[in-house]
Amino acid sequence: MHSAVVTPEGDRIRWIELPGEEPARVYLHGLGSTAPAYFAATAVHPRLAGRRSLLLDFLGHGHSDRPTTFSYTLEAHADTVAQALTAAGAGPAEVIAHSMGGAVAISLAARHPHLVSRLVLVDANLDPMPPTPGTAGSSGIAAYTEEDFLAGGWAEVRDRVGAHWWSTMRLAGRTGLYRSAVNLAAGTTPTMRELLLELKIPRSFLYPASDGALAGAEALEAAGVTVVAVPECGHNIMLDNPEGFARAVAEALARD
Repeated sequence: MHSAVVTPEGDRIRWIELPGEEPARVYLHGLGSTAPAYFAATAVHPRLAGRRSLLLDFLGHGHSDRPTTFSYTLEAHADTVAQALTAAGAGPAEVIAHSMGGAVAISLAARHPHLVSRLVLVDANLDPMPPTPGTAGSSGIAAYTEEDFLAGGWAEVRDRVGAHWWSTMRLAGRTGLYRSAVNLAAGTTPTMRELLLELKIPRSFLYPASDGALAGAEALEAAGVTVVAVPECGHNIMLDNPEGFARAVAEALARD
């Protein structure tokens, strides 16, 4: 286990590191997840193995610390990831990022361009989402006040998200989970989509083919983003179809 101090209070981001050749690859997880659980199997897939790989947990999640004084905005997450990558000597890196992690990765590339050489976004959040009571995910969590979520709303979320997601969500600090969800639902200014369109590095966006046509795909492709529909999967592409995910990521990383 590796770690780096990323706040003035001494809070640490932690990551699992797989040895291999440079440049490094960095895997970033989604809301209420943890990178080792979601990416370990595919990071060592024959199509992707052999590269130095950092499976990194955001503050408030997984193995990393859970401060209650941290803002947990997408920009703050990006800045702490930047500090961790700098401490690890891991930039410029290829960043493979799922869901909320994709939003953080876009912010990371925009704010710290020297640390990111290319992006592979995995069904990432690109747009703000209105709080929606009674639903799973960030929009459902964002419908609570922080006080109500901490007082018992988290248990309602537990029952809605199901056993699989809760297996990693339960590891997250409740304050960090709530604030991360609220800030993900609110998005950024400019939006994550607008930031992505302006980036000049190689970018790919993977999404489940079962979702149908990706909203805004034409504008993404016009801006140089490669859009790839992955078959036989849902939102958790790397878990639902590891072979298809590894193939799509390997092809994305090989593009100019």
